[in-house]
Amino acid sequence: MPIYEYDCSECRRRVSLLILAPSTAPPPRCPRCGSQSLQRVMSRFTTVRSEEDRLESLADPSGLGDLDENDPRSVAR
Repeated sequence: MPIYEYDCSECRRRVSLLILAPSTAPPPRCPRCGSQSLQRVMSRFTTVRSEEDRLESLADPSGLGDLDENDPRSVAR
């Protein structure tokens, strides 16, 4: 889905806009205040992984290097 996030410098809000063809679309406007003073921000994304890949990453012990199973605070991290 081509949803882009922008920060509006007028109303100081973050807005999400659906833009189907960025090259032919008019400059985006803030839906809250109508301003064109928008700065595009990098938004979070996810990657699709197979179940096997997810289980394999859980089995990797390198992420448990500083884990002390006797300390509940280190387990909670």
